[in-house]
This record gives sequence, C-alpha cells and structure tokens, in this order.
Amino acid sequence: MTERTVVHDTIVTERTYGHPPDRVFAAWRDPATKREWFAEGEGWRIEEYGLDFRVGGREHGRFRRGNGPETRNEMVYLDIVPDRRIVMAYTMAFDGTNISASLGTVEFEAIGAGTRLIYTEQGAFFDGADGPSSRKQGWNGLLERLAATLG
Repeated sequence: MTERTVVHDTIVTERTYGHPPDRVFAAWRDPATKREWFAEGEGWRIEEYGLDFRVGGREHGRFRRGNGPETRNEMVYLDIVPDRRIVMAYTMAFDGTNISASLGTVEFEAIGAGTRLIYTEQGAFFDGADGPSSRKQGWNGLLERLAATLG
C-alpha cells in the first residue's frame, strides 16, 4: 500500500493592480468576471462552474486540461468584507481524490489609485499529488490572469 502523507505550508502571494479596491474586489464577486480569470484558460475545458458569493455561499468547478484528470474545486466563503477581505476554505481533487484542503485569505489594500492584493493560503497537501510550490505558481498565474481581465 502506498504511504499516505500530508505536507502543511503557508504561501503568500502579492500583486499590485492599477485599479481601486472596489474594482479588484468586484472581479472576485461577479460570477462572469471570476469565471473569466479563474476558470477559463488556454487548454482547459470547463465542465461545471458556479459561484454564490456570500458568507456561507459556495463556489464549485470541474475542469479538465486536454485528456488529463478531472480537477474539482469546492469552496465555501467564511468571511467577506466588501473591498477589504475574503476568507474561504476549499478542497481540490484530481479524478475524485482530494489532493489538498486549504484556508485562503484575500486582502485588498488601497495604494494611491491602485490596490495591493495579498493572497495567503494555509494548506494541507495530500500524498504528494500537489504541494506549496505548484500551488503558489498556480496562484501567481491566476493573479496575472486577473490583471489581464481588469485591463
């Protein structure tokens, strides 16, 4: 039997946008906009996506890259302070097997006419299927896509 492992880590990613916090926050709140930067991507097929952005609300998605494994993301929103903070808990799975469970916090800080976004994730990564390095790389890519969506 394969040894079951768990790695705990905290990742922090920062990005500055030339838009005020209300505009950057709206890109997380609006289902069509979030789908654009978070779910859609070159080579990815969206099989299911939904967003209910409120405390206690859920976000879920099923995605597949080419003929690769189904990637599933299940999220619940724990705390929302408009234009300031989002706290969420989520799991990721490949082909029905959980690869991680995480607590994520998104902070929006006004800097002049722009926004500093700070994303902090405290994660438990299971059985070597994913890890802090690849997760941070993934979030860096997503936050770049957010920049492109904001224009």
